[in-house]
Amino acid sequence: MNNYETVFIVTPVLSDVQLKEVVDKFRGTITENGGQIVSEEDWGLRKLAYPIQKKTTGFYYLLQFTGEGSIVNQLETQYRRDERVIRFLTFKMDKYAVEYAEKRRNQNAGKKEE
Repeated sequence: MNNYETVFIVTPVLSDVQLKEVVDKFRGTITENGGQIVSEEDWGLRKLAYPIQKKTTGFYYLLQFTGEGSIVNQLETQYRRDERVIRFLTFKMDKYAVEYAEKRRNQNAGKKEE
């Protein structure tokens, strides 16, 4: 099993319900193809570095998951087919990236408890 991290940007005109629906769709794509979600983060509405499709902001969402390489192909096909997704990036994490992500999650969990 490989570790992957994917970030996608969704158009800013969606409501909270529609945004949750989009995230559930991609989460379902991962789990239906034998993957397991390790972590997910909603980064919220952020300004884009440059306009994309005449939009200057977008909702960012991060998913970290484990699975086989074929999951990435399925997931990216779903990203391309969904017109609500502006941009996406998926990459395979090496052991150092996995360690860093775990450390970062633990730090964030500690901050939330305080």
